[in-house]
Amino acid sequence: MKSRLVTIVICLGLVGAFFVSRSGPSIAPDYPTNTVISSSSEVIIDIPSGSAGSDIAKLLFDNNVVKSSDAFFRVAVGDKRSEKIAPGNHRLTQKISAQQALEQLLDPNRIPNLIRIYEGGWKSEVVTSLLKYGFSASEISKAFTVAQLPQGFTQTEGLLFPAQYSFAKGTTATAAVQAMIDRFMHEPSAQQLLQGSKEFKPSQLLTIASIVQAEGDIEDFDKVSRVIRNRLAIGMPLQLDSTVHFIKKVRGQIFLSTQSTLIASPYNTYKKYGLPPGPIGSPGLDAINAAMNPAVGDWLYFITVAPGDTRFTKSLDEFNSWKTLYEKNRKAGAFK
Repeated sequence: MKSRLVTIVICLGLVGAFFVSRSGPSIAPDYPTNTVISSSSEVIIDIPSGSAGSDIAKLLFDNNVVKSSDAFFRVAVGDKRSEKIAPGNHRLTQKISAQQALEQLLDPNRIPNLIRIYEGGWKSEVVTSLLKYGFSASEISKAFTVAQLPQGFTQTEGLLFPAQYSFAKGTTATAAVQAMIDRFMHEPSAQQLLQGSKEFKPSQLLTIASIVQAEGDIEDFDKVSRVIRNRLAIGMPLQLDSTVHFIKKVRGQIFLSTQSTLIASPYNTYKKYGLPPGPIGSPGLDAINAAMNPAVGDWLYFITVAPGDTRFTKSLDEFNSWKTLYEKNRKAGAFK
């Protein structure tokens, strides 16, 4: 599985826009833009949800980050990226230029306790991240119990949108989990998925997307989606390793033992026909789009014979010959 992290910060309540509220030709005092960044003089600043640009500028000045609030305000007004400053804690260097301060505020690596959900991430992994963030097990359990889900969905697996999350001080676990679900529902591609199709309910499409995410590289997503549909159409079991990996909660294991394929679980697509009862992780937008727009083809089988070399076919004989090549490459250490 190829997992990518969406490189934006998704926050609970966007910071207020930087409205121009002052004018004049005066030059605001500022540190040089080539100020040497030193980790020996850093400060943690908590930006409340809904803060206006002037509020952030004052926070930076009061904490000795910038030389003047006006300097930061003017830089932020001229840079639309300032609208993406996330609420919550930010680690900033003191006595730096307004431009450097803006860059640090936009740097996700400077947000302590940032919650990262990778494409293909499991709910169980999100729970672990929430625990590390500081929420208690009971708070997290309640959050998932009371979460408002899209119509037709009964579980949160697959609905926790892959991104980086930062929350303002005082945010509850319930609000944090709901923000992840809401982020999914606000995506245009997800909104299309939630309408369903002639063949599949929205929850089934999301399940397909989650399998596509786990099984293929991005360039093959639409082909994997077609293989899933082709197998379902003829009543062929999906027999996909990723569903068993989901049961066992293991990652990065290419080889699947015969014993693993015998596990008693509704998610075991080696024993159960049809789609599993729900998603096996949170798919990204590419996988969601592929689930709704499969490639055209008659393939029933696919296998990655070597890293970057995934092959698709309708022929079982051809698949078996490729499987022999895969076994040879695996034993030679090609997948390590």
